[in-house]
Amino acid sequence: MTTNWITDHLARRSSRNTNSNSKSWPRSTHINVALGAFAFAALLSACSTTQAMKPELTQGRRCAYLAPDVCSKLSPGTEGEAALRYIAPNVDWSQYTKVMVSPVTVWGGAKRKISAEDAQRLANYLYQVLVQQLGTVLQVVDEPGPGVLKIQAALTDAEAATPVLRTVSMAIPQARVLATLKFLATDSYPFVGSAQGELEVTDSRTGELLAAGVDRRIGGGSLQTAAQWEWGDAQNVMDYWAKLVATRLANLRSGQVAN
Repeated sequence: MTTNWITDHLARRSSRNTNSNSKSWPRSTHINVALGAFAFAALLSACSTTQAMKPELTQGRRCAYLAPDVCSKLSPGTEGEAALRYIAPNVDWSQYTKVMVSPVTVWGGAKRKISAEDAQRLANYLYQVLVQQLGTVLQVVDEPGPGVLKIQAALTDAEAATPVLRTVSMAIPQARVLATLKFLATDSYPFVGSAQGELEVTDSRTGELLAAGVDRRIGGGSLQTAAQWEWGDAQNVMDYWAKLVATRLANLRSGQVAN
């Protein structure tokens, strides 16, 4: 992200204060201003396309799609994982060389917030990116069989960004500062979209539960997403999910990640 205008502004302000009020401004104050400018610039430069958020409850439950016995197995994930996740112990992941992806369904809050047409469009998009990413690590098939994983995913919540205000808050410097201040106070940027989903991985023949997860992400502060359409943030979240699932399965199959 472009941060030169912020650091330049703070540097000029610090310089003016140093020249005109050298007696009233102690050296430590100038150091603090410089450190503050550096920290602020670093914060902005670290903005990402999406960012993790705590999953919202759906009708008082943390799982809208996953069965209660599956949901009860979930525990908080670490950085780089789903917000809530489960991986079955003692699974020989190397035996799985193929994957079948079920059509993505829409559950819970997403039905109330978006039209049926948009919900179907987003569900189709998530299905497509899952197939695309999983196809880079496993052979995608249409039928169950030996060595075949079954992936079932559901979109349980989605919220559109506010396109024009989203662009203004990200691209215009003065509004960008206000947006960043909101992030510091609330951990989220204004006018961004979001998506929440659930996923289950099973043995396609036996139905044995191998893994499951619940995750929620919102649009980040990246300037790259400033001018995207209203569902751009939600699609970016789905892109992130698809890459995450593919990477995790590849690591599990190679033994690089413990269960």
